[in-house]
Amino acid sequence: MSENTRRQQIEAMLQEEPNDPFLQYALAMELDKDGAHDESLEWLERLTQSSPPYVPAFFMAGQQLARLDRIDEAQNWLTRGIAQAQQQGNLHAAGEMTEFLGTISN
Repeated sequence: MSENTRRQQIEAMLQEEPNDPFLQYALAMELDKDGAHDESLEWLERLTQSSPPYVPAFFMAGQQLARLDRIDEAQNWLTRGIAQAQQQGNLHAAGEMTEFLGTISN
């Protein structure tokens, strides 16, 4: 299955379930793979504004921005994500983001 077909399938599913955070996250990941970074980050930002914020979106955005050498932005996303993960009691995600933040800081 081509990446474009997978993206089209996700977009079609989002037509049926526009508020599904996993589908939104999956679309953001496909957009990242396609090199549509700004659009991907817009979807991730939307997920962080949901209630409750979708914690994996912070980590994905941080990783994407780090790959793009946008380190200050990546650090900001990760810092926000760590705080949100801790607030939600997701210590595993907080730990992963803390570890990744340490690798890109300095």
